[in-house]
Amino acid sequence: MTGGPARPSERPLAIRMAGVSKAFGAVQANRGASLEVAAGEIHALVGENGAGKSTLMRLLSGMHAPDAGTIEVAGRDVTGWATAEAIAAGVGMVHQHFMLVPTLTVAENVVLGREPVAGGRLDLARAEREVAALSAETGLAVEPRRLVAELSVGEAQRVEILKALFRGARVLILDEPTAVLSPPEVAELWRVLRRVRDGGATIVLITHKLDEVIDVSDRITVMRAGRTVAQMPTAGTTPAAIARAMVGRDVSLAGADGEALGVAAAAATAPTPAVPATPAARGAPPETTIPPSGAPGATEPARAVPAALEVRDLVVAGPRTPRAVDGVSFTVAPGEILGVAGVEGNGQTELVEAIAGLRPVAAGSVRIADARGGTVDVTRLAVKARADAGLSHIPEDRHRRGLVLDYSVADNLILGRQHHFARGGRLDFDAIARHAAARIGEFDIRPPSAALPARALSGGNQQKIVIAREMGRDFQVLLAAQPTRGVDVGAIEFIHAQLRAARAAGRAVLLVSAELNEILALADRILVMYGGRAAALLSRAEATPELLGSYMTGAGRAA
Repeated sequence: MTGGPARPSERPLAIRMAGVSKAFGAVQANRGASLEVAAGEIHALVGENGAGKSTLMRLLSGMHAPDAGTIEVAGRDVTGWATAEAIAAGVGMVHQHFMLVPTLTVAENVVLGREPVAGGRLDLARAEREVAALSAETGLAVEPRRLVAELSVGEAQRVEILKALFRGARVLILDEPTAVLSPPEVAELWRVLRRVRDGGATIVLITHKLDEVIDVSDRITVMRAGRTVAQMPTAGTTPAAIARAMVGRDVSLAGADGEALGVAAAAATAPTPAVPATPAARGAPPETTIPPSGAPGATEPARAVPAALEVRDLVVAGPRTPRAVDGVSFTVAPGEILGVAGVEGNGQTELVEAIAGLRPVAAGSVRIADARGGTVDVTRLAVKARADAGLSHIPEDRHRRGLVLDYSVADNLILGRQHHFARGGRLDFDAIARHAAARIGEFDIRPPSAALPARALSGGNQQKIVIAREMGRDFQVLLAAQPTRGVDVGAIEFIHAQLRAARAAGRAVLLVSAELNEILALADRILVMYGGRAAALLSRAEATPELLGSYMTGAGRAA
């Protein structure tokens, strides 16, 4: 598997990178890395978070210059070229976090920097015609006159790809393109990429999702710790073999790629701990029945326990509707993981943000169990007060809600809890450093430097900072929104273990995930949302992908 690349001999190389090294201060991102991509193929570039994938592609696209090594595009030595030169030569990169101007239209964003001009001014009508024609040609359906601020995530992704293709990209680099897409949008993206490839373009796909690698790529390059460790044709390769090359060991993983890796959901769920079934006499939270955890057919009896989180008749407004969440009710018990499934855009974001205190509640209530066996109504409380009541929150958008990118890793690890590290009105920097060192080691944050700004870390390691902060403190209820988005298979395995450990310790977990396999592997019960409402509430024993899919698309019966 680690021999020479299985490149089709009849096709020339579109990309050749050899002996490439790049350091950022003390951080060595690439160490003699290599990459060969044949013209007219979809090539998957995979590896753990911090393996050096994105850096290697930024070197290819001219964003950085390598410290050593050579870079060739279509047989031409382009080592150290600038971004403008790369774009002019037909190399385009679509970044994980979109680089669009939200106040401009689709057409204005696509032609930005290459605007058609008439009489010294932007010819907007021509721009709209050209973008519409390119949209029709590629199958990237989007309305040229719409404001980018009004687009869904999937539509914004299409605009980014159109922008690269409009500039004449024949080498298209996509960095985690499906991280925020729904399953139908992913299927549509694959259709478009195959069409672009069949038109002669070369595509490099950076992704952590091994089922996607198998589904869409022609060949695979694996990186680990900045080096290229394997190159292989996709045909005949398994997700387990790719994961082994990425991590350097066998990975026992259920969840995002659980089915592909052949890990049974039954092995992914640990028995829930014994918890008191008798509520306190006064002000006790309602009881909820937890089905047995584990695979369908488990025989452990159901049990009634007081709810740790109670949501009643919740109504929350969204950006386009006054009822993005429309009268949703549920409870989560101590020692339970309640999964929330649904195609993205059906109220999951608004639901979690309302419970976390980041979005106002129009109607209904949110209550959390207190230490005395009663409940605390947190519906109108501020974020800090909810945290003090025992609520932790892993937000789905780590950049907007979870991190201050220019703060250090150490500072991000105490965000919202600075008062716990103050002595005499001043921050105790020694205590902050000790805390950071412990969390960095425990959650395997790479590189292991507390002083680095969060911006300097890969997306997956940024996610680990958020998870380390929220799961590394005492909490009773955890809101985990897309906790494994953009992280590698080894980190997914670790995060899943942390979620199971929280359940085993008697904590309540509300898990929202776009990965249906992840929900099926971890959840004791599953709430399906459709159109802002609870379409179904199922035990894990009842839930099948087919049944969940029917509710997710509105075909199932009402809950």
